[in-house]
Amino acid sequence: MLDKKSPLPMYYQIEEDIKGKIESGLFGVGKTIPSERELSEQYGVSRMTVRQAVSNLVNEGALYREKGKGTFVSERKIEQPLTGMTSFTEDMKKRGMTATSRLIGFSVISAPPDIARKLHLEQGEEVYEIQRIRFADGKPMAVEQTFLPIALVPGVDESIVMGSLYEHIEENHDYKIDKATQVIEATTADQEQSELLAIPYGAAVLHIERLSVLTNGTPFEVVKSSYRADRYKFISEIHRT
Repeated sequence: MLDKKSPLPMYYQIEEDIKGKIESGLFGVGKTIPSERELSEQYGVSRMTVRQAVSNLVNEGALYREKGKGTFVSERKIEQPLTGMTSFTEDMKKRGMTATSRLIGFSVISAPPDIARKLHLEQGEEVYEIQRIRFADGKPMAVEQTFLPIALVPGVDESIVMGSLYEHIEENHDYKIDKATQVIEATTADQEQSELLAIPYGAAVLHIERLSVLTNGTPFEVVKSSYRADRYKFISEIHRT
Protein backbone atom coordinates (compact mmCIF):
# COMPACT_ATOMS: atom_id res chain seq x y z
CA MET A 1 0.00 0.00 0.00
CA LEU A 2 2.93 2.35 0.74
CA ASP A 3 5.93 2.98 -1.49
CA LYS A 4 8.93 2.91 0.82
CA LYS A 5 11.22 3.95 -2.05
CA SER A 6 9.19 7.09 -2.68
CA PRO A 7 10.63 10.48 -1.63
CA LEU A 8 7.24 11.21 -0.07
CA PRO A 9 7.26 10.63 3.71
CA MET A 10 5.41 7.61 5.04
CA TYR A 11 3.05 9.73 7.13
CA TYR A 12 2.08 11.77 4.06
CA GLN A 13 1.34 8.62 2.05
CA ILE A 14 -0.86 7.39 4.91
CA GLU A 15 -2.69 10.73 5.01
CA GLU A 16 -3.43 10.52 1.29
CA ASP A 17 -4.59 6.92 1.57
CA ILE A 18 -6.97 7.76 4.44
CA LYS A 19 -8.28 10.76 2.48
CA GLY A 20 -8.93 8.44 -0.46
CA LYS A 21 -10.89 6.06 1.76
CA ILE A 22 -12.95 8.97 3.07
CA GLU A 23 -13.64 10.21 -0.49
CA SER A 24 -14.69 6.72 -1.61
CA GLY A 25 -16.98 6.26 1.38
CA LEU A 26 -14.96 3.36 2.77
CA PHE A 27 -14.51 5.47 5.90
CA GLY A 28 -17.99 6.94 6.36
CA VAL A 29 -18.87 10.31 7.86
CA GLY A 30 -19.31 10.05 11.61
CA LYS A 31 -17.74 6.58 11.72
CA THR A 32 -14.58 5.64 13.58
CA ILE A 33 -11.42 4.85 11.66
CA PRO A 34 -9.22 1.91 12.75
CA SER A 35 -7.09 2.41 15.85
CA GLU A 36 -3.43 3.48 15.67
CA ARG A 37 -2.41 -0.10 16.42
CA GLU A 38 -4.57 -1.47 13.61
CA LEU A 39 -3.35 1.15 11.15
CA SER A 40 0.29 0.58 12.03
CA GLU A 41 -0.18 -3.14 11.32
CA GLN A 42 -2.03 -2.45 8.04
CA TYR A 43 0.61 -0.02 6.76
CA GLY A 44 3.62 -1.77 8.25
CA VAL A 45 4.92 1.33 10.00
CA SER A 46 5.37 2.50 13.59
CA ARG A 47 2.47 3.85 15.61
CA MET A 48 4.35 7.16 15.82
CA THR A 49 4.19 7.49 12.02
CA VAL A 50 0.47 6.68 12.04
CA ARG A 51 -0.11 9.14 14.88
CA GLN A 52 1.54 11.93 12.88
CA ALA A 53 -0.64 11.21 9.84
CA VAL A 54 -3.84 11.07 11.88
CA SER A 55 -2.94 14.22 13.83
CA ASN A 56 -2.37 16.10 10.58
CA LEU A 57 -5.80 15.02 9.32
CA VAL A 58 -7.38 16.09 12.61
CA ASN A 59 -5.71 19.50 12.27
CA GLU A 60 -7.05 19.77 8.71
CA GLY A 61 -10.56 18.98 9.93
CA ALA A 62 -10.90 15.73 7.97
CA LEU A 63 -11.01 13.75 11.24
CA TYR A 64 -11.91 14.53 14.83
CA ARG A 65 -11.15 12.84 18.12
CA GLU A 66 -13.44 12.04 21.04
CA LYS A 67 -11.66 11.21 24.25
CA GLY A 68 -12.11 7.59 25.20
CA LYS A 69 -14.06 6.78 22.02
CA GLY A 70 -11.70 7.05 19.10
CA THR A 71 -11.11 9.05 15.93
CA PHE A 72 -14.04 9.81 13.63
CA VAL A 73 -14.55 11.04 10.07
CA SER A 74 -15.73 14.65 9.94
CA GLU A 75 -18.50 15.92 7.70
CA ARG A 76 -17.31 17.35 4.41
CA LYS A 77 -16.68 21.06 4.46
CA ILE A 78 -18.74 23.30 2.22
CA GLU A 79 -16.45 24.85 -0.39
CA GLN A 80 -17.08 28.51 -1.15
CA PRO A 81 -15.21 29.93 -4.17
CA LEU A 82 -13.79 33.41 -3.67
CA THR A 83 -15.04 34.40 -7.11
CA GLY A 84 -18.52 35.52 -8.01
CA MET A 85 -21.00 37.10 -5.62
CA THR A 86 -23.98 35.17 -4.32
CA SER A 87 -26.10 35.27 -1.20
CA PHE A 88 -25.96 32.42 1.31
CA THR A 89 -29.38 31.24 0.10
CA GLU A 90 -28.29 31.23 -3.55
CA ASP A 91 -25.03 29.49 -2.71
CA MET A 92 -26.72 26.65 -0.82
CA LYS A 93 -29.24 26.15 -3.65
CA LYS A 94 -26.35 25.61 -6.07
CA ARG A 95 -25.08 22.84 -3.82
CA GLY A 96 -28.47 21.14 -3.60
CA MET A 97 -28.75 22.08 0.06
CA THR A 98 -31.64 23.75 1.83
CA ALA A 99 -30.75 27.15 3.28
CA THR A 100 -32.73 28.39 6.26
CA SER A 101 -32.24 31.23 8.72
CA ARG A 102 -33.18 31.96 12.29
CA LEU A 103 -33.69 35.63 13.01
CA ILE A 104 -32.16 36.53 16.37
CA GLY A 105 -32.25 40.30 16.03
CA PHE A 106 -33.98 42.92 13.86
CA SER A 107 -33.90 46.61 14.73
CA VAL A 108 -33.51 50.13 13.39
CA ILE A 109 -30.48 51.96 14.83
CA SER A 110 -28.35 55.00 14.16
CA ALA A 111 -25.41 53.75 12.11
CA PRO A 112 -22.30 53.17 14.27
CA PRO A 113 -19.40 55.39 13.11
CA ASP A 114 -17.53 52.59 11.27
CA ILE A 115 -20.71 51.44 9.50
CA ALA A 116 -21.69 55.02 8.56
CA ARG A 117 -18.24 55.59 7.07
CA LYS A 118 -18.34 52.41 5.00
CA LEU A 119 -21.89 53.06 3.75
CA HIS A 120 -21.19 56.75 3.04
CA LEU A 121 -23.87 57.87 5.50
CA GLU A 122 -24.18 61.05 7.51
CA GLN A 123 -23.90 60.88 11.28
CA GLY A 124 -27.22 59.80 12.77
CA GLU A 125 -28.61 58.20 9.60
CA GLU A 126 -30.53 55.03 10.34
CA VAL A 127 -29.77 51.49 9.25
CA TYR A 128 -31.40 48.11 9.69
CA GLU A 129 -29.37 45.86 11.94
CA ILE A 130 -30.21 42.24 11.12
CA GLN A 131 -28.78 39.31 13.07
CA ARG A 132 -29.31 35.78 11.78
CA ILE A 133 -28.07 32.25 12.21
CA ARG A 134 -27.55 30.61 8.82
CA PHE A 135 -28.30 26.90 8.41
CA ALA A 136 -27.54 24.42 5.62
CA ASP A 137 -29.71 21.29 5.70
CA GLY A 138 -30.65 22.18 9.26
CA LYS A 139 -27.10 22.54 10.57
CA PRO A 140 -25.77 25.90 11.80
CA MET A 141 -23.06 27.32 9.53
CA ALA A 142 -22.68 30.97 10.42
CA VAL A 143 -23.77 33.84 12.63
CA GLU A 144 -24.39 36.92 10.50
CA GLN A 145 -24.86 40.62 11.33
CA THR A 146 -26.05 42.80 8.42
CA PHE A 147 -26.36 46.58 8.18
CA LEU A 148 -28.54 48.15 5.42
CA PRO A 149 -29.30 51.88 4.94
CA ILE A 150 -33.02 52.48 5.43
CA ALA A 151 -33.04 55.40 2.99
CA LEU A 152 -31.68 53.14 0.25
CA VAL A 153 -33.77 50.03 0.95
CA PRO A 154 -37.00 51.11 2.68
CA GLY A 155 -39.74 48.71 3.71
CA VAL A 156 -37.60 45.78 4.84
CA ASP A 157 -39.32 43.69 7.50
CA GLU A 158 -38.73 40.40 9.28
CA SER A 159 -40.49 38.33 6.61
CA ILE A 160 -38.15 39.69 3.92
CA VAL A 161 -34.93 39.01 5.80
CA MET A 162 -35.95 35.39 6.34
CA GLY A 163 -35.42 34.86 2.60
CA SER A 164 -32.77 36.23 0.24
CA LEU A 165 -32.11 39.93 0.74
CA TYR A 166 -30.24 40.06 -2.56
CA GLU A 167 -33.26 38.79 -4.48
CA HIS A 168 -35.49 41.31 -2.69
CA ILE A 169 -33.15 44.23 -3.40
CA GLU A 170 -32.81 43.44 -7.11
CA GLU A 171 -36.42 42.49 -7.76
CA ASN A 172 -38.21 45.14 -5.69
CA HIS A 173 -35.94 48.20 -5.73
CA ASP A 174 -34.69 48.21 -9.33
CA TYR A 175 -31.07 47.95 -8.21
CA LYS A 176 -28.34 45.79 -9.66
CA ILE A 177 -25.74 44.37 -7.28
CA ASP A 178 -22.23 44.70 -8.67
CA LYS A 179 -19.44 43.56 -6.38
CA ALA A 180 -18.15 43.23 -2.84
CA THR A 181 -14.91 43.46 -0.92
CA GLN A 182 -14.33 40.77 1.70
CA VAL A 183 -11.82 40.56 4.53
CA ILE A 184 -11.35 37.09 6.02
CA GLU A 185 -9.65 36.48 9.36
CA ALA A 186 -9.12 33.43 11.53
CA THR A 187 -10.37 33.78 15.08
CA THR A 188 -11.99 31.75 17.86
CA ALA A 189 -15.59 31.44 19.00
CA ASP A 190 -16.72 33.49 21.97
CA GLN A 191 -19.37 32.18 24.36
CA GLU A 192 -22.31 33.50 22.32
CA GLN A 193 -20.97 32.15 19.02
CA SER A 194 -20.24 28.76 20.54
CA GLU A 195 -23.84 28.49 21.76
CA LEU A 196 -25.42 29.69 18.51
CA LEU A 197 -23.23 27.55 16.25
CA ALA A 198 -23.17 24.48 18.53
CA ILE A 199 -19.38 24.42 18.69
CA PRO A 200 -17.00 24.40 21.67
CA TYR A 201 -15.98 27.70 23.24
CA GLY A 202 -12.70 28.75 21.64
CA ALA A 203 -13.21 26.62 18.50
CA ALA A 204 -11.84 28.01 15.25
CA VAL A 205 -14.15 30.28 13.24
CA LEU A 206 -13.68 32.30 10.06
CA HIS A 207 -14.63 35.94 10.57
CA ILE A 208 -15.66 37.62 7.32
CA GLU A 209 -16.55 41.26 6.80
CA ARG A 210 -18.10 42.17 3.44
CA LEU A 211 -18.87 45.55 1.92
CA SER A 212 -21.26 45.24 -1.03
CA VAL A 213 -21.77 47.81 -3.78
CA LEU A 214 -24.42 48.47 -6.45
CA THR A 215 -23.55 48.99 -10.12
CA ASN A 216 -23.90 52.77 -9.64
CA GLY A 217 -21.11 52.65 -7.06
CA THR A 218 -23.34 53.04 -4.00
CA PRO A 219 -22.38 50.85 -1.02
CA PHE A 220 -25.55 49.20 0.26
CA GLU A 221 -24.53 46.55 2.78
CA VAL A 222 -22.01 45.71 5.47
CA VAL A 223 -22.07 42.11 6.67
CA LYS A 224 -20.07 40.70 9.57
CA SER A 225 -20.16 36.89 9.66
CA SER A 226 -18.58 34.16 11.73
CA TYR A 227 -18.45 30.81 9.92
CA ARG A 228 -17.72 27.43 11.47
CA ALA A 229 -14.19 26.56 10.38
CA ASP A 230 -14.97 22.84 10.73
CA ARG A 231 -17.79 23.06 8.13
CA TYR A 232 -16.67 25.76 5.71
CA LYS A 233 -13.63 26.50 3.58
CA PHE A 234 -12.89 29.06 0.90
CA ILE A 235 -11.36 28.22 -2.47
CA SER A 236 -9.43 30.71 -4.58
CA GLU A 237 -8.01 30.31 -8.08
CA ILE A 238 -5.07 32.62 -8.68
CA HIS A 239 -3.01 33.36 -11.75
CA ARG A 240 0.58 34.46 -12.10
CA THR A 241 0.76 38.04 -13.34
